[in-house]
Amino acid sequence: MTDKLTAVADFAQTTMAGDQSGHGYDHVERVVNLTRQLLAENPANGEIALTAAYLHDCFDEKLTSDPDAARARVTEQLTDIGYQPAAITAILAIIDHMSFAANLEHHQQLSPEGQLVQDADRLDALGAIGIARTFAYGAVHGYAMYDPQVRPRTNLTKANYRQPETTINHFYEKLFKLPEQMNTVTARRLGNERKQYMQEFVAEFKAEWNEL
Repeated sequence: MTDKLTAVADFAQTTMAGDQSGHGYDHVERVVNLTRQLLAENPANGEIALTAAYLHDCFDEKLTSDPDAARARVTEQLTDIGYQPAAITAILAIIDHMSFAANLEHHQQLSPEGQLVQDADRLDALGAIGIARTFAYGAVHGYAMYDPQVRPRTNLTKANYRQPETTINHFYEKLFKLPEQMNTVTARRLGNERKQYMQEFVAEFKAEWNEL
């Protein structure tokens, strides 16, 4: 790993330390590793992609009370580390436009690097780890696990996306939709495999719930 990426990793680890919502540094490391895997199969600027992967949650609105200030800290850090203005602009553009919420009402056109980081981040929302992260996020934010009387929403907007919902409904409203939205062949394949595991889990969860 280059000196710049080492410095970025250290900054990300410090920034995400203590997160209990499923977005801690362990999540960051998995996204970075998945990005590396996708870079091996898809041509893109590795430094830009991996930097964005390390920093992608550092100023996310769901994780900080002041996204603008957090974004400014990221920009300052990248400048201090030695990134050129054009590279910083490319990295921030990926982070600004890759989230599920940012694409609810309008599909954001990402760079090749952004497409890989987006796929990697979405893969970590799926499968066994995705299940664990979903329940961790719900617990931190006080969501009910499940309520059979509350149906999944079908018309999500950026405005209503983060309104309180049940954890199980999140699988239907977002997670099960991710594989078809992947940018790369590898991510679609892995995403569908992980989705199947999640579908089996949700079916078993609801079956056991109904036995109460």
